[in-house]
Amino acid sequence: MFNWNDLKFLLAVAEQGSTLAAARALKVNQSTVQRRLAELEQQLGVRLVERLSSGYRLTPAGKAVLSSLQSVAGAVEAFERSVAEAAHAAVLRLTCPEPIALRLARSGFLDRFQAVYPDLRVEFVLADRYIDLSKGEADVAFRSGDTNGVLFGRKVADSLWAIYAARTYLDRHAAPASIEELRQHPLVVFEKSLADHRLSVWLREVADGAKIAARSDSVLGLVSAAKSGVGIAALPVALGGAEPDLVQILPPVSELTRAWRLLCHPDARQIYRIDAFFHFVDSQIAELKPVLMG
Repeated sequence: MFNWNDLKFLLAVAEQGSTLAAARALKVNQSTVQRRLAELEQQLGVRLVERLSSGYRLTPAGKAVLSSLQSVAGAVEAFERSVAEAAHAAVLRLTCPEPIALRLARSGFLDRFQAVYPDLRVEFVLADRYIDLSKGEADVAFRSGDTNGVLFGRKVADSLWAIYAARTYLDRHAAPASIEELRQHPLVVFEKSLADHRLSVWLREVADGAKIAARSDSVLGLVSAAKSGVGIAALPVALGGAEPDLVQILPPVSELTRAWRLLCHPDARQIYRIDAFFHFVDSQIAELKPVLMG
């Protein structure tokens, strides 16, 4: 007999091409991967991988069992999802940007959902990254911008971004009269690690060479910096419009407009709690639009 848990080390090496990359993917030491592979080969009595100067590759025997190994991994993932669903049957895990979670809670949306579905409750899953629905990290997501094409969803509202400045900034400077005049003002922008975000791309196109007053790795950071008065920022209307210290000085930017969508993984669409949430959102579109759009 062999340790079933060792199969994941073989699969990781097959997918990653080296024990170092496999160790990073599995969040273990490289020596652990090498040891578990050796133990698996010894228990099975067959050599499964060989080491080359460019990394690791499967032997003919390893290639012969790869398809079955992938089937086992898929079955294990399905089992883990089933266990998670059983453990969280009464909990709908919703991920969305942190500011939207606050607006949803204040709007009464969650209370109305609870009233219609007293056997269910909503639990927020918040992070500074996209939560992976395919891995079961959350059940559903309110998400704008570019989304994973694998996910199932429907449009709920538009995600609008406009240009804002603090009242204290406008006390010292005249507001830009057009997008073209943005380059004449200090700007609040995303960190360079978010250079591919649509806001960063757009600002490079319309305000290249402008002075950078502050950088942030989050939308909330942009809001905070804009409120301080150090510079002008493009912000979601839902957030900028909710801040009494900020003034919208230019209208929503069409190049930054995206759709707010309610998303889930296709395999999970018919699960009771997810199906219930989709039906409830369908009945709440009019109430959700001001929450998501501002």
